[in-house]
This record gives sequence, structure tokens and C-alpha cells, in this order.
Amino acid sequence: MKEFIEIDKDFKTEPYQINMGPQHPATHGVLNLLLTIDGEIIKKVEPDLGYIHRSIEKMCERDSYQQIVHLTDRMDYLSANINNEAVCLTVEKALQLEIPDRVKVIRTIIGELTRISSHCLWWGVMGMDVGALTTYFYGFRDREMLNDIFEETCGARLTMNYNVPGGLMYDIHPNFVGRVKKFIDHFKAKIPEYDRLLSENVIFQKRTKGVGILSKEDAISFGVSGPVGRASGYSCDVRKYHPYSAFDRVDFNEVLRTEGDTFARYQVRIQELWESLYVVEQLIDNIPEGEYRVKTNAVIKLPKGEFYQKVETARGELGVYIISTGTKNPYRLKFRSPGFSNLSALNHMAVGSKIGDLVAIMATLDLVIPDIDR
Repeated sequence: MKEFIEIDKDFKTEPYQINMGPQHPATHGVLNLLLTIDGEIIKKVEPDLGYIHRSIEKMCERDSYQQIVHLTDRMDYLSANINNEAVCLTVEKALQLEIPDRVKVIRTIIGELTRISSHCLWWGVMGMDVGALTTYFYGFRDREMLNDIFEETCGARLTMNYNVPGGLMYDIHPNFVGRVKKFIDHFKAKIPEYDRLLSENVIFQKRTKGVGILSKEDAISFGVSGPVGRASGYSCDVRKYHPYSAFDRVDFNEVLRTEGDTFARYQVRIQELWESLYVVEQLIDNIPEGEYRVKTNAVIKLPKGEFYQKVETARGELGVYIISTGTKNPYRLKFRSPGFSNLSALNHMAVGSKIGDLVAIMATLDLVIPDIDR
């Protein structure tokens, strides 16, 4: 006869704390999470920031408005061009500069290519976080094509500085239009491949469906934005509600889901690849002639007052708030970064889940830690 071990009915567990990070690969940078767990069940998640803090906002008070642009791509480095554009738009609004149509269209194209590049990296890392290593190589393969275009355009592949107050640092390269059109043709065949590889994978679906649910009401309460908010049914696309650059002249859909779970956040970003591609396709053959920059003073001084501008980065709403006293430096500059607000909802989404679920939830928050820890 088999011997059975009788389980003590009075056996009890008790919560204890462990550190996840700051070197853990699933925290996507130097982020420390203090987890309170009971067995494998998460009772509380406390983000511990400060490991990569560089005081960027304080440094902005020291620098001129042209120099500030070069700091913003060090925050969300995967949305570098869009971050730069946000500061330039704020300065241009304060100066009441009329920007040439050519600049507006090129900025929009570059911004949407940046969004695609960011989502390619996110997709590759998302798969790797839950155990699918192949996605990492596929995502980076296509992202490299865009990085080659960016490098030829502005000389950089990651922390790009192409936007300047008044326009662009340089005009587009003669090869730009041809290379972008070649990428569009290439990538149209790759998005369905992305979809089949992960979205239709049974294991991936089990890891993501019904996991980390965030309701629309809670999304609004926590101030989340971008794909995280839209996956919960929260319509919050800045490009739609507060169009900037050339977004008022293109047609695209705001991707919304209502499930609010990890799989929904994944699906929103996959569909956004199509929408960004569609925006670029509408503009690439319609770049107006004209100047790529308007003349500004060598030393830019904003008038006294408060100025605000927001844009839609790959992670959500980035706001730039400047208080000017009329000098060449801002008296105060504040960034409203999407990652910080999105991270605030992590505890709400993760409580009651397991550690493995936390990894999947964090992957669809698409955190870039320097964007949070400024």
C-alpha cells in the first residue's frame, strides 16, 4: 500500500517581502520592486525609484532652450524624436513661431517611425519576458531598418537629436523617401507574422488573458495614458484630441479595447503598428517643398509666462510645462511623463496575481525607467 503524508490542517503561511530588481531583467532597467507575497501570491507591489535619477528637470533650469532638447531624448530614449518634438512645440508656442508645413509633415513621419521602432522593441522583449526568445530577434531585425534611416537622417540610432526650436536640424536625406517606402512594403508583411507568432500562441494567451485587469474607471483614476489606457476603453490619444504637427491632416483610428487585461494591452500595440504605418504611408509622397527651419535668435528667450504642450509618445501622454521669467533659461520646467503614471497602477493590477503574472503585466506597461526616474 502507498503511504500518504497527512497534511497538517493547521499549517499556515504568512506574508514576507522580497526584492525584484534593480538588476532583474524583467524590470526593464534599474527599477526595484519591493514585493509582499504570501507563497506565490502577490499581496503588495511597492516601486522603489531613484537608481538612475539624473535630475534632468533641474538641469533644464541651467541650460538654454536649445540645449534642453538634447536632454529629453535621454528620458524615454525609445521615443527620443517625439520627446524632442514636445519641447520644440512648447518653445514655438511660447514664441508664436509659424512652422513651415514641410517641418510639420517630416516631424509627423519621423514621430510615427519612432513609434513603430519602439513597438518593435517592445514586442520582442514582451515575448522574451514570457519565454519566447524568437520574438527578440524578429523585432530587432525590423527595428534595425528604421535605425539605419534615423542614422542617415540625423547621425544617431538611439538618443536622436533631429528636432530643434523652429524646425529640424537638417533637411531629410535624399534617400529618405525611398528607404521609408521600402520599409513600409517590408513591414506590411511582418505584422501578420508578429500576430501569428505570439497572439495565436496558446501558452501566450494563457499567460495574458484575464491577467492584470485595469478597468476604464481605474485607468482614468490612476492617470494612465497611451496603449495602457486605451486597452481599458479609455479614449485618450493626444493626436486625436489635441492634434499637433500634421496629425490634423491624416486619417487614422484610435485603437481601443475594453477587456483591460494584459492581452488587450498587447493587442492595442499590435494594431497601432498598422495605424502608424498608415499615417506614414499617407504623408511620405506628400512632403511639401519649403524651408526645413525658420530663423530664430542665437539665444532664445521666451516671454514671461507659463506654457504647456503635450504629445503622444509610444507610451502615452508626455506633457512639457515651462515657467519663463523672460531669460534664456526656464525658471521651472516640469515633464509629465507617461511611464510614471502608468507605473502607479501596477500594484492595483498585480495584487492577487503570481510573480510570473507580474512579469507579463509589467511587459505590457512598456516601462522605460529613465522616463520615470528623471
